[in-house]
Amino acid sequence: MAPSTLSRITKALLAPALALGATVGLASAPAHAAVWNSCDQWGNTSLNGYTLYNNIWGSGAGAQCVWANSGTNWGVWADHPNTGGIKSYPNAKKVINKPITSIGSLTSSYNVTVPSSGAYNTSYDIWDTDYDYEIMLWVNHNGAVGPLGTAQGRVSLGGHTWDVYKGNNGANEVFSFLRTSDSNAGTVDILPVLKWIKDTKGWMGNETIGDVQFGYEITSSSGGLDFRTNNLTVSGG
Repeated sequence: MAPSTLSRITKALLAPALALGATVGLASAPAHAAVWNSCDQWGNTSLNGYTLYNNIWGSGAGAQCVWANSGTNWGVWADHPNTGGIKSYPNAKKVINKPITSIGSLTSSYNVTVPSSGAYNTSYDIWDTDYDYEIMLWVNHNGAVGPLGTAQGRVSLGGHTWDVYKGNNGANEVFSFLRTSDSNAGTVDILPVLKWIKDTKGWMGNETIGDVQFGYEITSSSGGLDFRTNNLTVSGG
């Protein structure tokens, strides 16, 4: 192959990647260049006690890139088609690894900037170590998205009022708590939610809580949308 031809092909291949990199860098990085970024499907890293995960897991997904200045300040650029089904759950994870009755406190504060278009939810995803139970706390959502299972009523817990749903995805039980009004910033006391599921409802026993994840469950973000976690802290255990 002639060098000039190779050069043209190389430039053509690099152009989309460079354009995407420019888009991510300019649209997502706040005041300075991110310390880590990845457009890999399963790209992940550990920063300041948190694990960042790009996590493009659904079928029919488009492009997605995650960046992070720290474990508590990070974001995602995603361009997923306007089709049904969850495409990804980019998130930051804090490991707890304690039975519910051994947890003295477990709280989290969040501050996010999310798009006005697209279909997604901003949520905590809390798992036991055996992955038998999934507890989702939706703090906001947009577009054609909804929880798994059937409605179980409304409850005020952990500083918020939630509509509760209970279901099963074939692999594990799913308990979804949808905040009755969208919020982009706040503090959640997670422990009372876990105790309510265990003690008040009896839906699970004294499970060992493994991961507290926080991120964006994205169904569609056609044209490329930015999701920013301005600040996230998970404390206690």
